[in-house]
Amino acid sequence: MPDTKITALVLAAGKGTRMHSAKAKVLQTLLNEPMLYYVYAALKPIMQENILTVVGHDAEGVETAFPDKADQFITQDEQLGTGHALQVSWDAVEKTGATHCLVINGDTPLVTVEALHRITNVVGCCDLAFMTITPRDTGAFGRVVRDPERRITAIVEAKDYDLNVHGPVTGEVNAGVYLLKMDTIGPLLSKLKNENKSGEYYITDIVELAVSEGLTIDGVQCGDDISLMGINSPRELITAENTLRRQIVDEKLDSGVLIHNPDTVILGPKVEVEPGAEIFGHCEIYGKSTVKAGARLGSYNYILDSTFEGGCDVRQFNHIENATVGEKCWVGPYARLRPGAVMKKDARVGNFVEMKKATLGEGAKANHLTYLGDADVGAGSNIGAGTITCNYDGKNKFVTTIGEGAFIGSNTALVAPVTIGKDALVGAGSTITKDVPEGQGAVARGKQVNIKRRLKKS
Repeated sequence: MPDTKITALVLAAGKGTRMHSAKAKVLQTLLNEPMLYYVYAALKPIMQENILTVVGHDAEGVETAFPDKADQFITQDEQLGTGHALQVSWDAVEKTGATHCLVINGDTPLVTVEALHRITNVVGCCDLAFMTITPRDTGAFGRVVRDPERRITAIVEAKDYDLNVHGPVTGEVNAGVYLLKMDTIGPLLSKLKNENKSGEYYITDIVELAVSEGLTIDGVQCGDDISLMGINSPRELITAENTLRRQIVDEKLDSGVLIHNPDTVILGPKVEVEPGAEIFGHCEIYGKSTVKAGARLGSYNYILDSTFEGGCDVRQFNHIENATVGEKCWVGPYARLRPGAVMKKDARVGNFVEMKKATLGEGAKANHLTYLGDADVGAGSNIGAGTITCNYDGKNKFVTTIGEGAFIGSNTALVAPVTIGKDALVGAGSTITKDVPEGQGAVARGKQVNIKRRLKKS
């Protein structure tokens, strides 16, 4: 329909008391991403930029998590129910020029683009449409009431359902996704009442109001589609997270990624893994991480927002965050790459080596027990065991520069700012506070003194 415009309204103001958390319910995470992220991801292909969000409890936290959406937030100062959220948002929706409003709860992280297409496809066919499901456990979902002719007459919240009044339970429940025609549903909002056990204004009551006004209603039946079910407890959150994890891992396997022990591999929704990469469980990869074809990630690795080039070998038990591992690099076991760590082609980081905001040049090695912070290590350099770049003086951070082909002996402290020249050598056990020129050697340690030992008489 050429004159149709749909604006989405995401309800994200609730606390979710059953989650037992101070933060907004929609900020609870699945695979290291807030559940609200998944709702936005499903809406984006359909709605583009016409997405408004109602925030309330922990509104600042939601804005911090989604700063790019904040200019389209509507604040519900008092959380008096979903119907009240719709009332306080209606003016903002009207200002978008929408003919229809798609309302969705922000706690439905499993919702898919395909499911949302099902309801948007009925636009123009009725005044009010909502999606229904028939799950095995109807739980706390609102019950759909139909008359003997199967026409929808109401949605009744579980706690308010009365068998004597509403009849036998059918098993069909409200999925919490609505498509509302602006000009016919708008006038009904002022008629919402809070005469129920919760004392809240329910959006579900609009159905009964619409029936009384003779408006057309459509229940889009989706069977037992669990993708539409909301999250109300820690158990439900983890069940949904496990569902997402399996979906993502199966998708990567089918695309040509080799995943050993896949039941123990966790991949976040933003992670990109090319066919031909190899991953071993147990392994967790989150954020905007990229694993190129030919990369090998061993078991028991925690990875966030990092890139792995082809041919790299990340061994077991490493923690890697905001780092880049270049082509044919070796990492670990037991290494830590912190934000800003960059390993160039053929570089090696071994056991108990930590890098932070440091670059290890092509073919450079730091094989044991080393800290490289705020450092630039040239190609082909060798960093001995126990080396530390002393980058912090208590107030400021400083950079250590190590030239190509340099050799740093074991148990060396490089006190920044300092530069070690190309092909320079630093003797083991040195504390270097001054620059070492190219091609020269440096030793900075106390002279050894041997003292005769006094032995106790037995």
